[in-house]
Amino acid sequence: MSNLERAPLETECGGPASAVAGQAGELLTGREVVLGGTRGMRVTRTLPNRDVRMVGAWCFLDHYGPERTAMRVPAHPHTGLQTVSWLVEGEVLHRDCLGSEQVIRPGQLNLMTAGRAISHSEESPEGRDLHGVQLWVALPAAHRTTEPAFEHHPALPSLTGPGFTAKVLMGELGGVVSPARVHSPLTGAEITLREGACATVPLRPDFEHAVLSLSGTVNACGNDLAPGPLLYLGTGRSELTLRAGQDARVLLLGGEPFEERIVMWWNFVGGDHDEIVRFRREWMTGEAFGVVPGPLGTRLPAPDLPGVPLKPRIRHR
Repeated sequence: MSNLERAPLETECGGPASAVAGQAGELLTGREVVLGGTRGMRVTRTLPNRDVRMVGAWCFLDHYGPERTAMRVPAHPHTGLQTVSWLVEGEVLHRDCLGSEQVIRPGQLNLMTAGRAISHSEESPEGRDLHGVQLWVALPAAHRTTEPAFEHHPALPSLTGPGFTAKVLMGELGGVVSPARVHSPLTGAEITLREGACATVPLRPDFEHAVLSLSGTVNACGNDLAPGPLLYLGTGRSELTLRAGQDARVLLLGGEPFEERIVMWWNFVGGDHDEIVRFRREWMTGEAFGVVPGPLGTRLPAPDLPGVPLKPRIRHR
């Protein structure tokens, strides 16, 4: 999914001080973003957040639906990241400049590694309910210019325990490893709980973690969590305790604190402002990013860059 904001902020993320040293229980309120004009699809964006830019290498999180809507995102570029598409309801058709054409449905994973440059489009059928998340994973410098790639995983492994099932999207959880390719230590999992369940999910204490409710209200490590905000848990936890008063579904994100500084703007991740300027120029002039086939292949114009490089935004705590 593209960041369709017409005035996206340039955000500096990561670095040695980017994670809370120790446990936290901070509710991060998202902001509503309309994709595709005033009548477009509404999403709640909780990463990057004013207070927390990243969770491990996870640097972007949009939660959309459940809503009867249609996703129509024209061809747009990405660099320096992986896009992770996960659905709870509905279906989305992905096309990219590599020739990939793949429908994703609930329980399946689409993973696109942008590397040095890639472009793609996304669309869903009209008149159907749609509910899901779009996430980005920042690539470390050693892999930021890797060759672009696309993966579709129709089935993923699960970790099960008393009261819960955790489908492992990315990385590893409790010894269960996803087949999706990762470039830094992390975890991403969808955890389902039945009404009345009290579940204990193992965590790595060297990771920072966050939890998002996709449906239902749960108590997570003593914090009541309904769909909307992201609960940031910090580091130092060896387990996650979830209590569900009703059937619930939550997204768990975690990872080793990201030690490198990166700059995010629009759909690009780069090492500095000058690199972002180059990515935008190459997209607008057609020098890179290939051609996306299909009816949404017309390139989405990039927003205007600010007249001067923006200063890094201070991480508030």
